[in-house]
Amino acid sequence: MEDTSLLTLLSTLVSNLGFPIVLAGYLLLRFEKKIESLSQAFLELLHVIREEVHKRK
Repeated sequence: MEDTSLLTLLSTLVSNLGFPIVLAGYLLLRFEKKIESLSQAFLELLHVIREEVHKRK
C-alpha cells in the first residue's frame, strides 16, 4: 500500500470513526504479539507451579 493511500485511509477512519476508536484499534493491533507472549508466559508459569506442587507431595 502506498504511503498516500495509507494516509488517506487513516484520515478517513479518523473522520468517520473518531480518534479514540482509531487509536484503540491501532494499539490493539500493535500489542497483539505482546499479549500473546504474555499469555504463553502465564501458561509456562502455571506448568512450573504444578510441577513444584507435585514434587512436594
